[in-house]
Amino acid sequence: MKNFLRSISAALALSVAIALPVSATETFTDPYKMIETVADKTFNRIKTDQPIIQQDLEHLRTIVIEELLPYVDSRYAAAIVVGRTVDIRENQQAFDEFVTAFEQYMIGSYAGALTYYKEQKVMIEPARAVGTQSIITIRTRVMDPGKPDIVIDFKLRRPRNAETWLVIDMMAEGISLLDSKRAELNNMIRQQGLPAVTALLKERAKDPVKIPENDAAKASE
Repeated sequence: MKNFLRSISAALALSVAIALPVSATETFTDPYKMIETVADKTFNRIKTDQPIIQQDLEHLRTIVIEELLPYVDSRYAAAIVVGRTVDIRENQQAFDEFVTAFEQYMIGSYAGALTYYKEQKVMIEPARAVGTQSIITIRTRVMDPGKPDIVIDFKLRRPRNAETWLVIDMMAEGISLLDSKRAELNNMIRQQGLPAVTALLKERAKDPVKIPENDAAKASE
């Protein structure tokens, strides 16, 4: 269980690295190039910002907001979580509010996962031809000295009529994070309704950034 939690933390932390834009206007027509370029730049920034982070973990939330969100398809992910429990077209305003709340909720999750990062190295699988595919999976490997490598599969999507690729999901130890969120929230939406779950996520988003449970336990040992 501890290794699984560590894998989830690594997946979330790496997702933040993959989401960093090199410039405000840059797009990534090559998803492999996106991962190769931005992971290195982001991990270097996190390393540089460690003195600030050590003083205030909420700084990680700022990094996520500024660097991650532009390269994550939050609306698509939110639609997957809602599934068929709600007709989005007939409940557009309610869904828009849910997307915002879901995004804010995930910001806290990503920020907490960034507390895991120290100086791990990331290896990315060799690039393959993408062709006309709109959704692809890229395998990465997080290497932490003295610990087993963690294999993380990233799912990316190229929206219709768009040039850049966006992150929509991650799989750590074969477990999809998006599927996990859908399992967590879908039944609640069905039973309580979308507005009630939106309100719940807004409250959860207010929780302070904290170290994931497995790392907190290690720190106290």
